[in-house]
Amino acid sequence: MYSVKNIKAKGVIVELICFLYVLLFVYAATSKLMDFEQFRVQLGQSPILTAYANWVAWLVPLAEYMLAILLSMKSTRYKALFMTLGLMTMFTTYIILVLNFSDYIPCSCGGVLEDLGWTEHIVFNLFFWVLSIIAILQLTNYSTRKPISI
Repeated sequence: MYSVKNIKAKGVIVELICFLYVLLFVYAATSKLMDFEQFRVQLGQSPILTAYANWVAWLVPLAEYMLAILLSMKSTRYKALFMTLGLMTMFTTYIILVLNFSDYIPCSCGGVLEDLGWTEHIVFNLFFWVLSIIAILQLTNYSTRKPISI
């Protein structure tokens, strides 16, 4: 069974990770929407997303805001962490694909994130990817394979 001290420590870790994600997603979505036209144009220049740029330009910030809200609520946090893991996997995979299979590499990130180099951006994404896994593991009860309440 879990001790009270162990559950509190896990709770602090999960809260901190979710807080960092909420900050990241709200910041990233807001910066994309503040310069929406540039974001949409950059997506349109992507060799992978050209045909879907208009839809993706709206869906990405919307997904980031939605995940920020879901991560803020304990009742939806566990599932939101899996969605966050998936989104960070897609972002990182996209960067790797564009770097390896494209001559032109547009950066459609917003704010300070667009100042990162590609290696730093991948490391940044992988850091947050690992945080998702840590939070999911902290919330998983291994005997029942269901989330625990923290």
